[in-house]
Amino acid sequence: MVTTKAIIVREYGGPEVLEWQTIELPTPAPGEALLRTTAVGMNLSEIGFRTGYFRAEGFEPPKPPFVLGVESIGIVEAIGPGVTEVAVGDRVGCPGLPNGAYARHRLYRADRLVPVPEEIPDDVAAATMVKGMTAEYLCRRTYPVGPKTTLLIHAAAGATGQLVCRLASHLGATVIGTVSSEAKAEVARTQGCHHPIVYTKEDFAQRVLDITNGEGADVIFDSVGQTTFADSQRCLSRFGTLGLFGVASGPPQPLELISLPLLTEQRFCRPSFYAQTAERKALLEIAANTFDHVRSGVFNVSIDLKLPLAEAAAAHRAVEARETSGAVVFLP
Repeated sequence: MVTTKAIIVREYGGPEVLEWQTIELPTPAPGEALLRTTAVGMNLSEIGFRTGYFRAEGFEPPKPPFVLGVESIGIVEAIGPGVTEVAVGDRVGCPGLPNGAYARHRLYRADRLVPVPEEIPDDVAAATMVKGMTAEYLCRRTYPVGPKTTLLIHAAAGATGQLVCRLASHLGATVIGTVSSEAKAEVARTQGCHHPIVYTKEDFAQRVLDITNGEGADVIFDSVGQTTFADSQRCLSRFGTLGLFGVASGPPQPLELISLPLLTEQRFCRPSFYAQTAERKALLEIAANTFDHVRSGVFNVSIDLKLPLAEAAAAHRAVEARETSGAVVFLP
């Protein structure tokens, strides 16, 4: 049994429901590892978990009380029976569900842990792992981005958006991104976005059509949802792919495929981190490529806010008020 501290969600609600409390963890069960956390990355999905809004087919959202958080870096302190993937003392990352990252110690499935190169600092690794792995699978697996690709990324100045811009431009694509302000347009531009569009001032769909001479974007990655999806369809190319990988503004209206124009053969998908990393081989490959991008400078990680883990509520308030652009990291 380990006594530790964690951020607990006692009931769904605003940032005020995040409580810094003492918890007890059992010894690792078969297939599990006990980790001492060294850094935690914040993800937008955690706002959905905190409010109880997050829903996905085949996934049972956590019910209060629970420890929040889906991304952390740590050191293996103990392993359960049958664990062969990691050993005590290994430095590893916990990429994704289940929740439990906002804690000084946590239990995690050993076959979902990934090695973290020692030359990458804890805060950088936490800021990059899930968001960088998302950019990696979006640009290489969901849609193979290359020199002939015109790509639109929504929330281009956000933590994930910046990494998509960096990787897509590195792969030779023409990168278009939507942002909410001129300041964020400059952030996106410095991260490889060739055409930042301030959607509060311009019709982004029309601007994309203007940039592409009426052809539209070959691929659109949308993490916003309700307020962007319909207009994303409007500026998608004839054979384009639209990937909805988040719903920051809520879910879009249902899509009636049979009603789409006959002169298009567009593809719509829901890119899924968990589908792409379901097999350990793919999980390790995507993680290794992500950390290689950090070491090579392809991913120039921007940490906008770094706070003690006990102050997680303050970070949630800042993110919901759109006061941040880069990653948010907690130190336990």
